[in-house]
Amino acid sequence: MHAVIQPSKRLFKASALALAIAAAGSAQAEERLVIVTSFPSDLTSVFTDAFEQANPDIDVEILNKKTSAAIKFIQETREGNPTDLFWASAPDAFEVLKDDGLLMEYRPSAEGIPETIGAFPIHDPDGFYTGFAASGYGIMYNERYLAAKDLPPPAEWEDLEKPVYFGHVGMSAPSRSGTTHLTVETVLQGEGWEPGWGVLKRMSGNFASVTERSFGVPDGVNSGNFGIGVVIDFFGLSSMGAGFPVNFVYPSTTALVPANIGIIDNPPNGEAAEAFIEFLLSETGQELLLDPKIRRLPVNPSIYEQAPPGFPNPFEDEQLSASLQFDLDVSKARYNLVNALFDVMVTYRLDDLREATEAIYAAEAALAEAGGANGEAEALIGEARELVSAVPVSEAEAADPDFLAAFTTSRKTAEDSTTGRQAEIEAEWDEVTRGNYQRAVELAEQAKALL
Repeated sequence: MHAVIQPSKRLFKASALALAIAAAGSAQAEERLVIVTSFPSDLTSVFTDAFEQANPDIDVEILNKKTSAAIKFIQETREGNPTDLFWASAPDAFEVLKDDGLLMEYRPSAEGIPETIGAFPIHDPDGFYTGFAASGYGIMYNERYLAAKDLPPPAEWEDLEKPVYFGHVGMSAPSRSGTTHLTVETVLQGEGWEPGWGVLKRMSGNFASVTERSFGVPDGVNSGNFGIGVVIDFFGLSSMGAGFPVNFVYPSTTALVPANIGIIDNPPNGEAAEAFIEFLLSETGQELLLDPKIRRLPVNPSIYEQAPPGFPNPFEDEQLSASLQFDLDVSKARYNLVNALFDVMVTYRLDDLREATEAIYAAEAALAEAGGANGEAEALIGEARELVSAVPVSEAEAADPDFLAAFTTSRKTAEDSTTGRQAEIEAEWDEVTRGNYQRAVELAEQAKALL
């Protein structure tokens, strides 16, 4: 019988101690900075690569999520928070996290950054998030596509309502993109609640697509899947920098707001998080914004001396410096309401909306061909247009805290469901909206039959 040799307990303890020491040494040699962001890798990789090169002891990990999904993730992981920074465009998303007590106050020490850009504070006045770049909202278009289709280049939001652009426009849904939400809010605040929804719905009738992600819009324009996209400026500017045959314009109604970064409360690596923010605001970090892959507007005015010819400068451009006085509190308060309304009326009823829009265009063309002198037909077409433009929520309801409290989430697909009072209200909206579009088709066809 062979003896069984038992390992020494001291050997186990020594091995465990050695492993612990090695692990501790490794942790000291390399910190892990975890960033939750909605930005595409073309942007994040430029900054993280440069930051890691300047800070070889810090390893950056990126968690890429849509803005609304990022907010939910941070809210759900507040106990034992695994992340250090939230990095995104939409300031109202930061306000949501700030109100939930999920951001840590930090005031950067970088110099040369003014207090405002256009009409908007660059940094949160309370110190819970930091602006590192600025963004405006507008229209990009593929010049070759427009030339091939004999389409004029658009310049204003109202241009996108014109029949000539039917089937040529793309946009993301505000529930899927924080930057698109800001675009929608820009139109609503610039035009007014009901007129703004009218503009948004009439131009939505011309949509070829509502993309699943915000960068699906510039991809569609760059590839020629559709000719025109409603985008944040850096999508258009970076596509131009990459050599695509595209252009970008700011409509008269636009907002200039900062893109932001904030430290999540109780970060695992707070010092590394602070170092990353300071890097973004340093001259090196600000210069990276001019990279052809990025093309965002720096918040340090001195960096524009290095910008390529024709690059927008919000500190000197009169149109941008006089941009809309964007009300962040209004946008934040009705964030989920606006997203839900757009999805019910546009995203998940796009086929119905396009059918109604096409029927109206056909009736208007028939009226023009007949000489445009049929009062009854004109009245029917006008009624059809009003039905397409209608919004089932008044401006007073959109400002009512009790009504807004019913909206707590956004759907990501048509199959997703909301609950409680929000679900009931959305079902009512859907019934009204579907009926409006169907009735608009009927009225347009009646008008056409008279001609």
